[in-house]
Amino acid sequence: MKCPFCNHPDTQVIDSRVSEEGDTIRRRRRCATCERRFTTYERAELVMPAVVKRNGTRVEFDPSKLRASLKLALRKRPVSTEEVDAAVARIEESLLVSGKREVDSGYVGELVMNELRKLDQVAYVRFASVYKSFENIDEFVKAIDEIQIAPRT
Repeated sequence: MKCPFCNHPDTQVIDSRVSEEGDTIRRRRRCATCERRFTTYERAELVMPAVVKRNGTRVEFDPSKLRASLKLALRKRPVSTEEVDAAVARIEESLLVSGKREVDSGYVGELVMNELRKLDQVAYVRFASVYKSFENIDEFVKAIDEIQIAPRT
């Protein structure tokens, strides 16, 4: 690691500690040339898969878009922000553990629908109506029937 003070390429690790959360390693270093000390933090770089949209374009996965979609479906529903954050975290984890470099937007949509089904049935129907482009009332009835038949997990 290069010294941030004198740019010398040789630094020595004096002390290493894992953070309380366990997701980073804090290292105290000393420059072999100027003797100054500094701290570095090491964390795993997790690369989310790209999302392939219906029109074939590829976009970077954006958790803020995911959160906004969930919040829109859950607008004026009795679901806490913590529950939304947990749902977003579960979806992100599903995408990470898939090991894929690219995922279809339909797959992300299905993950969102599964989470909404667990959180709030009304929000699920709201999201499904837009996501699946419901054309008539029969499609709403079918979605509601699916919720009533399927057990909540």
